[in-house]
Amino acid sequence: MYRGRLERDLKLWTTQGLIDAGTAGRLLKEYDSRESSFSLGRVLMIIAALLLSAAVLLLVAANWDAIPRLVRLVGIVGLIWGAYLAGGVLIQRGAERLAAAFLVLGTLAFGGAIALVGQMYHLSGDTFQAMLVWFAGAVAAAALFRSGAVTAIAGFLAFAVAGFDWTQSSNADETVLFWLMPLMAVIIILLVRYTGADRVRHLAYLLLVAWLAYIYGENETRTTAIAIASFGAIAYLLAAVPQSPLHALARSAGAAPAFYAYLVLMLGLMALHAEFGGVADRLFIGIVTLGAAIVGIVLSGKENGAVRYLGYAIFAAETLYLASETIGSIIGTSGFFLISGLVVALIAWAVIVLERRLAKSETRAEA
Repeated sequence: MYRGRLERDLKLWTTQGLIDAGTAGRLLKEYDSRESSFSLGRVLMIIAALLLSAAVLLLVAANWDAIPRLVRLVGIVGLIWGAYLAGGVLIQRGAERLAAAFLVLGTLAFGGAIALVGQMYHLSGDTFQAMLVWFAGAVAAAALFRSGAVTAIAGFLAFAVAGFDWTQSSNADETVLFWLMPLMAVIIILLVRYTGADRVRHLAYLLLVAWLAYIYGENETRTTAIAIASFGAIAYLLAAVPQSPLHALARSAGAAPAFYAYLVLMLGLMALHAEFGGVADRLFIGIVTLGAAIVGIVLSGKENGAVRYLGYAIFAAETLYLASETIGSIIGTSGFFLISGLVVALIAWAVIVLERRLAKSETRAEA
């Protein structure tokens, strides 16, 4: 998506005479050479590694009845070590894309080895513990080889670990399990910082959002909803306000920290809507939500498109909700649709005016 927009901008700037065609071509080539940019060859390599790993896992599921137990064990261990050694050698030779495929193969084969050894030797333990060991192995491999691809595997494994029923895990304390999701999220963020796999940071942020949703699901109270909304508000202000001591750190991670903090704030406010039953209470929460939407648009409207559009969507949805709770109950269905149409038209007009002002302010800042 960004590459296509960049290519269009470069063509426009070339047409306007701002840069020459040679410079535009070199800029686009430099972007394509980045490790984080899209590459069809890299994608196909990763798909090939996933298919080979799936074949290994299917062989494990088939029990390998015709193969002696020792041969199975030596084979799976040899596959893991061979894949990791090949990945290390390819990294030394500069073949990063092919190395990523071998490292993914080794990491997924490690998961198959856990299942195979446990099956063959009837080791005690549950699926949660096996997934946790797999996650730890993926983290170690990502750190050892500084691999963004393995960091992504670790991020997905963190979701798999969190997806199991915690309370039924045989040998785990509930308090430890309660803090496991944020701990895994922090580990993924540190790996992202270390390996440079910027896109994987979204998995860590989504894991934190899922953790907060889990907390609210286990404790559906007003206090919990208020705590989540407050946490989101504080985190968003720390990330978005320029005077914040954490603003520079948040900006270095891109638009994601502010957006996900803002998302948590909005989810907390949505939960408060469900906790309050009276019309007056819901009206108060609705006004607070509209204020939060406006604050997000004002603070991050120019620099953070994700926050801006989420603010627009929440403002429009909350306005319609308040209209349905107040005006809609009085004037009937047809009148409500009429009022809703007028409200949406006003919102659209306000958005257009705001977008123009943001564009003008950005132009003045560049000048």
